Amino acid sequence: MSDDQTRKADISDIEKKSTQQESFLIEIYGPSLGKNHPVSRDVMTIGREATNSIQIDHENVSRTHCQLERVAPAIYIEDLNSTNGTYLNDVPIKRERLRHGDLIKIGGVVFKFISGGNVEGLYHEEIYRMTITDGLTQVSNKRHLVDFLEREIARTIRFGRPLSVIMLDLDHFKKVNDTYGHLAGDFILKETCDILNKLVRREELLARYGGEEFVIALPETALSTACTIAEKARRMVERHEFTFAGTEIRVTISLGCAELSPMAADPNNFLRAADERLYEAKRAGRNRVAG
Repeated sequence: MSDDQTRKADISDIEKKSTQQESFLIEIYGPSLGKNHPVSRDVMTIGREATNSIQIDHENVSRTHCQLERVAPAIYIEDLNSTNGTYLNDVPIKRERLRHGDLIKIGGVVFKFISGGNVEGLYHEEIYRMTITDGLTQVSNKRHLVDFLEREIARTIRFGRPLSVIMLDLDHFKKVNDTYGHLAGDFILKETCDILNKLVRREELLARYGGEEFVIALPETALSTACTIAEKARRMVERHEFTFAGTEIRVTISLGCAELSPMAADPNNFLRAADERLYEAKRAGRNRVAG
């Protein structure tokens, strides 16, 4: 081989290596939270068996579920006739090109596709985002909620303005999981958040408090207005058609509202007050607001 050919081959190897290091999947929801999977080969399979490039030991994942394929300069994801399907940004797909920021759901695991020049910077940015965001629903998590309430409580006390929270719970959610499966349950959690997000303004916060419980924090909002918003949320969820895998699933929520008082001037006591109202709604028969 001539020097020129050798030089071109070396440059080709460098470019290929560089391209391979520019993309990776980071697990943002699942048992290996935060794990980084570089897209380092032209074809990588994902599935339950240990022979896959990325193994997901999960009951809803097929033995060889899907694959990543590099067709320079693009990377594609292709479902390999899996039982439960491969979802890209909540849409079932057969074969699609991946773009930076795409969310890939395989069974009960969610990956985020990261691609770009400063991969290390993007990775650390995503790790930080994972500390404040729930990976499945993409709303704020409990940690971010508590930080948000600490700031808003201090501001409310300083300026003497109202602050309210709504705590809500999906009714009989365990029955949904038992009847339709956990993938349906995940779908309903995500869909419910999409509905609630339509009610939340920029200065407010929707957060997953845990399991099927969520909180809406409402600065500059008195209790009566919070109850009105809660009732609107209840009606929107009740009227929404939740359809998973061709099956319609009826979903309702119960909600409890509380306004900040001097006796509850810290996040835990404040949320506890809303939680007590939520249980009043449940004891009264569910699918209602208490406040």
